[in-house]
Amino acid sequence: MGCPVFFDPNLLRAFVAVVETGGFTKAGERMNLSQSAISHQIRKLEEQAGSALLKRTTRRVTLTDDGEDFLRHAEQILAAQSLLVRRFQKAPITGAVRLGVPETYAGDRLTAMLSRFSRRFPAVRLDVAVQSYGVLNEQIHAGTLDLAVNLFLQEDVEWPVLRRTRFVWATGSRFEHEPEKALPLALAPSPCIHRHVCIEALVEAGLEWQVTFTSASQQGLRSAAKSGLAITVALQDDIQDGLMVAGNGLGLPALPAASFRLMRSGAVRTPAIEALEAQLLHAGDVENPIGALAAVAQPRCVGTP
Repeated sequence: MGCPVFFDPNLLRAFVAVVETGGFTKAGERMNLSQSAISHQIRKLEEQAGSALLKRTTRRVTLTDDGEDFLRHAEQILAAQSLLVRRFQKAPITGAVRLGVPETYAGDRLTAMLSRFSRRFPAVRLDVAVQSYGVLNEQIHAGTLDLAVNLFLQEDVEWPVLRRTRFVWATGSRFEHEPEKALPLALAPSPCIHRHVCIEALVEAGLEWQVTFTSASQQGLRSAAKSGLAITVALQDDIQDGLMVAGNGLGLPALPAASFRLMRSGAVRTPAIEALEAQLLHAGDVENPIGALAAVAQPRCVGTP
């Protein structure tokens, strides 16, 4: 009878991280390890399992059939270990954390992460507010928020990066534009970074434009764009559900890259705040299932000849 195999929880976490992030590099960023270290851990895990768990290509990582079964068991083991730690942890973290996020970040990925945080720290009360970029900046400096996710164009800022993205021209499949007419725009009222990026790019390109639809809600702007009423500036991550990236045929200028970063208030530092901060930093962009990043990297386009 052979010796029983012991699967190191750290190796299991590395495996789950690769699956959730879709790659070795992002898994390393999540776990604060190098890509080579993650690769070594996965090779060691596959040796212990006696089977290939992942299929690797130059563009993506997918699960093998054995990998699908292994993932289910690995998640159950890690969940059970987490429950065991919480059950016998003698000094649970308590308190409240005030978190602010923009509408463009407050999607399923964030709520799933916050749900995991609440299960891990049941004695911590979360107060989450969805606000505009400008209000978030004001509130974090005023100390009325403990943490805030905000969008930045600049690279030379002190706040750590959670996710990188890019502005794109977005509209629906029925959008038509005659070059001799002003470009119809759907934008949020000023001040708004999307509006600033849009108008600055059009002015520098010497193109005529006209705001035909104004809404403070990103959902409202997306609806106007999807209908073909106007074109808007969105983040690359938001191109879904009927939105398309406007192609080169419309003659629109390139738009800049941006990044979501985590801002911290200097007013108060508590174990609860630090715990949520750590989870946000480690989570980053990890809610994408395997292969989802390929759809973001190659969005559908309209207006391309």
